[in-house]
Formats: sequence, C-alpha cells, structure tokens
Amino acid sequence: MEPIIAPISVEILKAELTPAKKLRDTNKSNNEIYVVNHHDSPNVMKEIGRLREEAFRDSGGGSGLSMDIDEFDTMENPYQQLIVWDPEAEKILGGYRYILGKDIKLDENNQPLLATSHMFHFSEKFVKEYLPYTIELGRSFVAPEYQSSKAGTKALFALDNLWDGLGALVIKCPNMKYFFGKMTMYPEYNRQARDLIQFFLFKHFEDKEKLVTPFDPLKIETSEEYMKSILTEPEFKDDYKLLNAEVRRLGVNIPPLVNSYMSLSPTMKMFGGGINHEFSEAEETCILVTFDDIYDAKKARHIDSFIKEKVEQIKIRFPQFFEDMGEQISHMMENRRARAEARRLERQARRDKKKSQKKSTSHREE
Repeated sequence: MEPIIAPISVEILKAELTPAKKLRDTNKSNNEIYVVNHHDSPNVMKEIGRLREEAFRDSGGGSGLSMDIDEFDTMENPYQQLIVWDPEAEKILGGYRYILGKDIKLDENNQPLLATSHMFHFSEKFVKEYLPYTIELGRSFVAPEYQSSKAGTKALFALDNLWDGLGALVIKCPNMKYFFGKMTMYPEYNRQARDLIQFFLFKHFEDKEKLVTPFDPLKIETSEEYMKSILTEPEFKDDYKLLNAEVRRLGVNIPPLVNSYMSLSPTMKMFGGGINHEFSEAEETCILVTFDDIYDAKKARHIDSFIKEKVEQIKIRFPQFFEDMGEQISHMMENRRARAEARRLERQARRDKKKSQKKSTSHREE
C-alpha cells in the first residue's frame, strides 16, 4: 500500500480551474461545478486522484497506489472529470468521471473499451441501440471531510451537488439518452444487507433483455425464503420502506449512492453485480437510467434549474435581446434534446429508406 500524495497547492488548482471549464453553480451550498481532464488540468487530476484514493480507502477500497488514477483517466481521449469546487474553502468536494458513447471505442470482439469491460459482457443490442446514446459514469466520490457532519450543509448536499452536474450534462449533451453507471459496495459491508439490496433491485429493476451481464455474478449467500419474507410489497415505495427498516435493523444504512440511483427513475435497469478484482474486491452493480424517465421532481431540481441559470446569464449579459427573445430562448433550451432525437429519427428513416431501395433494386436485377 503506497502512501497517498500530499495535497496539491490551492494556487495551482485555481490556476487550472478557469472560467471556461466551469459548468454551472450548484443549487445548494454555493459551490461550483467544473469539467476538466488529465490533459487540460493535470494538477487538478492529481488532486482528484488523491481525494478518490483517500475516500475509497476510508470505505474499505482503493487502488493501493499513491493516487487513484488509471489509463482511462490519462488515455488520448480520456474520461472527463466532473468536480464540485467549494470556493469558500478552496477545496474539491467530490466528483464523477464520465465518457460519452460517441467517444467509446470497440475492441475486436465488438465490446466497448470501458472501465467496466473486464467485469461485464455487452450484448449486440446494447452496443448498437444504447451505447451511442449513453454517458458512462464512474469513480463517484465525496472527499472524506465532506462526509462528516462537521462540514454542515456542505456535507448534507454533497451528493445533491454532484447530481446538479449530471443534470447539466443532460442539457449539454442533447444526443445522449442514458446514464450507465455502477453502484459500489465494499467487502466489509454487511453480507445480509447487501443480499437484501441485490434482491430488491432484481425484484423492481431487473433487466429482462439481458442487455449487460456480469462475467462472474455476485453470489447471494442469504436464503431467498428469508428475503421474500421481508420484501413482501409489490410496489417500489412500500417495499423500499421494508428494505430500509431491515437494513437498519442489521446495523447499517443503504449506501447513499445506491439510495440516489433507486430514487431517480421508475424504469431504471439493473444488470446484476460482480466482483471488481482490480479494485479492492469491490462489489459493483451496473445500472442504466433513461433521462426522459427521471422523476419530475428530480428533473426540476437538477435539470430545469440549469436551464434557468443559463437563461438568467443571457438576461444579464444581453438585457435588450432577452426582453425580445427571452421566452423563446427558454423554450429552445428546454427542447434541445427533443430536437436532437427528431433529427436522429430522420437520419435513421433515410438510412432505412436507402436500404429498402437497395434491396428492391437487387431483387429486380435477379
């Protein structure tokens, strides 16, 4: 186990966190969200790697290296790093890394080259119909000091701040339709509670199409009879109350990120879990969330608020223009994704028409 590097100088971090890299302000706690990568902000990347390693070791995981930075962070077209910056304390509060489907390359077996590829097999249907429109998320973390109640509201809204960043991506990337990510639990987490959570996820969010499957599925050690006797309700909300109560009775809480994903969308797909032998034997469960199916309250909080922020910036910068066009600007931003989807369907229709014509010509020649 290597010692973790010393913190990077605040002045060096601030020099790399330029206005051009700022994505938005957070809804709560007066924090700021930036998007950077290894090439344009190498020192910020080191600080992210330091904080990730610190946070993951505290939870029972970690890479064991001086920084949690891998080839996906540093490759030619790397994962982007979405971070929350606390301007008052001048510290990174937490972050995600992500990559857009259009930037994901395939190997010789038509499998995507992702951080999850060594754990999961991706079906042809997923690669063709989902991957090009997917944002893969990973390495979610909150810096240890912001996990403490001593940090006050900054800690309370840490995950909420991260979701503000993801909400902005929904608008900034109108051709994307899905979030694909992992929920992580470490070996030290209560076995029975873990199995109950897995059982609950399969019950309410199972991927019946087998779009993505783990190479080495998590082994459920708890009896199915016991789990069925606890989780007796057919509806998600009622069953969730039973799950939460039983997990608490076992002396633990449902991990915050697992809670966040479960309360995001009724159509979430759960692909099963596996052991990440390359990352402290962490138990990772893959999920897919459809943007359009995110609960309205979550959309209003994390997505619509970004639109309002951008419209307000236009109003301040171009007051006369806004007076004439303000309502139209809001409408245009709200419908970016719908227009992108309409264009995609038009292109698909043209391709299908060409294929049909080509097939028809071929039949006539025969």
